[in-house]
Amino acid sequence: MTLRAREVSIKQLPERLDRKRGRLLLREMAGTMNGRRPCTVLDCSQLKEMDGYAMHMLLCCLEEAIKRNGDVRLAAVTPPAMLSLELANIHRLFRIFTTVEEAEESFQRRVRHVYSHTACAVSDGRQTSANAA
Repeated sequence: MTLRAREVSIKQLPERLDRKRGRLLLREMAGTMNGRRPCTVLDCSQLKEMDGYAMHMLLCCLEEAIKRNGDVRLAAVTPPAMLSLELANIHRLFRIFTTVEEAEESFQRRVRHVYSHTACAVSDGRQTSANAA
């Protein structure tokens, strides 16, 4: 059985995601979201400021992808932007990668990703697992 490579869309976010750029991003994303199971990587390497509106835009992109059984992953998030995501507790909703390449490859490693959620992990000295009793 051969698995077909998934098509991954990569979008570069601007330095600041204001209302005008946010609407433009959503329009661009609409084109990539038309297919089944959209796979999108948002390159956050230039995004210097993450305000409430920018976080709202990221959540809108994620929502549209999830509606189509897809996903949006973040890559190269700058420290100030990451801090904003963490303070708003939104970072937990996204898979976040150090580089765009890692994020793109993560869509191709579906089997390993599924397995990683069922394997046991140690966090803060406690055992956690989907299979743990």
